[in-house]
Amino acid sequence: MSLSLPAAVVLSFLLLVPQAASSFKADPPMVCGSCDAWNAPHEPFRIFGNTWYVGMAGVSSVLITSDAGHILLDGGLTQSAPAIDAHIRQLGFRTEDVRLIGASHEHYDHVGGLAALQRFTGAPVAMSPIGLRALAQGLPTDDDPQIGFGRAVNAFPRVANLRAAGDGAPLHVGPLAITAHHTPGHTPGAVTWTWRSCEGTHCADIVYVDSLNPIAAPGFRFSGDGARPSQVEAFRRSLDTVAALPCDIVIAVHPQAADLDGKLKRRAAKPAVDPFVDANGCRAYADGIRTRLEARVAEEVR
Repeated sequence: MSLSLPAAVVLSFLLLVPQAASSFKADPPMVCGSCDAWNAPHEPFRIFGNTWYVGMAGVSSVLITSDAGHILLDGGLTQSAPAIDAHIRQLGFRTEDVRLIGASHEHYDHVGGLAALQRFTGAPVAMSPIGLRALAQGLPTDDDPQIGFGRAVNAFPRVANLRAAGDGAPLHVGPLAITAHHTPGHTPGAVTWTWRSCEGTHCADIVYVDSLNPIAAPGFRFSGDGARPSQVEAFRRSLDTVAALPCDIVIAVHPQAADLDGKLKRRAAKPAVDPFVDANGCRAYADGIRTRLEARVAEEVR
């Protein structure tokens, strides 16, 4: 006779079982004005179904699990990577079972930990072709809005074993399928990722949305300056893409941008409707960024 235990019971048992000590080796920690806040601790938790939050208080990382291997999104700062490894183990999974790593955009606070995570798992790192160029050289490309802050400031460990993620093309790990949507703007190589997770017969479209914030180094113009072509229309198309995505749950690469902790607090009160489920979440996110972008462009053309 076989017994079928509820998933919650299985998870509770796994959390009580001591996990084997990890041999994870991180790269040297990064130093920046926001690094301590970005890397502040955050408890891992289930977002929905087989989708889990394993990131930090200020930079996100998401794990999508299956019996055939897992997908990990983003690696935070270099000093975030050991915590991401620990969070995965705390939830009862093995970081060694990650078979694919996806990256959002090519800035050190999101891809700094990828080199160490890639070395440890052996998993390829997927991103847009422009993003892959940055990952290979350990530095954003010359057309990045923030490269003007200086190469030393923008550098991160180079990443090996790279895999191109085509715009709108799904990538697979066993039964898992995750789709890349190229959303340039905050960086030229930025990607927003989508997938479906299920709890029993209830499935949700989940969106891991890129920053899309029009932040730039002094002297950079999104509207172009003669020597540099305008990036505004591509930025607007990215916002249109995000607004139109099937989107039941949105997680932002900086968690506060989609009120992750506020939703967690409201969820703890056990409301009838999960606060993470919001069919208007992606459109609201895109509309908020669009207001900032248009204000920035208007200021540039004065």
